Amino acid sequence: MLLLLPGQANSHHWWDGLRQDFAEDFRTVTFDYRGTGSTRAHEEPWSTSSFAADAVAVLSAVGAVRAHVYGTSMGGRIAQMLAIEHPAVVDRLVLACTSPGGRLALERSQAVRRALADPDAAVRRSVLLHLMYTDEWFTSSRPPSTLLGDPGMTPGATVLHLRISDRHDAWARLPQIQAPTLVLHGADDELSPPANAELIGSRIADSRVRVVPGRHGFFDEFRAGVSPVVKEHLLGG
Repeated sequence: MLLLLPGQANSHHWWDGLRQDFAEDFRTVTFDYRGTGSTRAHEEPWSTSSFAADAVAVLSAVGAVRAHVYGTSMGGRIAQMLAIEHPAVVDRLVLACTSPGGRLALERSQAVRRALADPDAAVRRSVLLHLMYTDEWFTSSRPPSTLLGDPGMTPGATVLHLRISDRHDAWARLPQIQAPTLVLHGADDELSPPANAELIGSRIADSRVRVVPGRHGFFDEFRAGVSPVVKEHLLGG
């Protein structure tokens, strides 16, 4: 069993197309976070811990006692809390383009924050695309990106998701993670600077860190090279 955790403000569609990379070796499971996809839950407080508890409930519902976990971006933060607070559920762990949170995490620049806050939705989408993908992605024939957010989210749910990411802080608890962990990051990621990968790796005893070419969506753009690395780790390589 492989649990796939999407990024902030995204539904299970984050993994559209990518799931097939793992289907031969694993039964894959993903779900809509609260406020995304077919859910319309608005109760608070929301946190990476509460979303990790939701992940446990999803695994229980499909009859999984234990699963490998692959979390990307905010999904990587949720995966950290899943491995910390529900260790019996997690077999092997992959944390991609994510951060430990807290005061020691490296945050995106103010220039990036301003660009993502542009009042023009078309401008914001263009900025996000360029933060996700290298220039080569735009010149090749590819299906549309599924990493740009759930268009059906309410403004309130979007704000809550942003708050979840901003308030995540697993730094002090990362050494509690016992699952063999692969930490992956794109070398040119401006949404979550790549030095965060080394920070996470330094706190998890049984971990390997790999920084590879690409931006925040490296695992999608360069899936032909990245997915086999993820599978090798999950299969015990």
